[in-house]
Amino acid sequence: MNAEARTTDPAVVLASLGLPVKGAVYDLSSGWWRHMPNFDGYPRFEVVTYNSPGGQRIESRFPFADPEVNEVEFGYVSELISGSLHTGTHIDALCHVTKGPNDEWHGGVSATDGVGNYGATRGDASALEPIVGRGVLLDIPGLLDVDALPAGFAIGADHLERAATRAGVEIGAGDTVLVRTGQMRYWPDVDRIARECGGSGVDITGALWLAERGVRHVGADTMSFEVRPSTVPGNPLPVHLYLLQEKGIHIMEWVDCEQLAADRVASFLFIALPLTIRGGTGSPIRPIAIA
Repeated sequence: MNAEARTTDPAVVLASLGLPVKGAVYDLSSGWWRHMPNFDGYPRFEVVTYNSPGGQRIESRFPFADPEVNEVEFGYVSELISGSLHTGTHIDALCHVTKGPNDEWHGGVSATDGVGNYGATRGDASALEPIVGRGVLLDIPGLLDVDALPAGFAIGADHLERAATRAGVEIGAGDTVLVRTGQMRYWPDVDRIARECGGSGVDITGALWLAERGVRHVGADTMSFEVRPSTVPGNPLPVHLYLLQEKGIHIMEWVDCEQLAADRVASFLFIALPLTIRGGTGSPIRPIAIA
């Protein structure tokens, strides 16, 4: 089924609302700030003051233009932000990755036909649904009794299966599965991440294992979700192509799983609200887990 045609199953949502037992809320987001770490080649995240009370007063612009109307000297501050929608904790829209000579994303849409002057016209962030459902954490460093996985460590189907068994959870249809590598314990020191554990992530066997269980979304505490460099010759990002381009399973990155792992929380209510930005290839999100 084309992922754009899927809708959230009300029964899945209702069942997930009964998961919390402690009422503990975990913020799984990275935070956002000017010139924060980002994927190589992406524009840096920028925040610039666009209006200020002082500037309004000096330039005699609203609301200081008429002192009789504005005796209290009301002012305001606003800003201009710019940067990639894949900055910090985010989710990929279906139009994000393409494959083949016709540059097709999920559903066989060619970028030649689907991308206009103002972004993608189909499979874009405006189609992203609110995420409310069961979340599961698969803690791979916990499984292997290490703080973080070594650089370039490939998480395969066997690791995911063993992590689920260790946590006492069974992955089901509609679940959101978060895979921990331990990289976010060093966030935002990306130099240390690159040196000690960069590139660790899910390999193609792990992606197949997740898809076979009918997951709706996947996420990880890494920049790329999947292991880098690739373990598949001739395919630099096979997991993205398989999950997002072929299966229509949305990928989340830079999801902070550290506190969940520290508290040994394996199953929880997961909520994330993407920004439905028309033409966008993804969206920043502030996901939360409620245990």
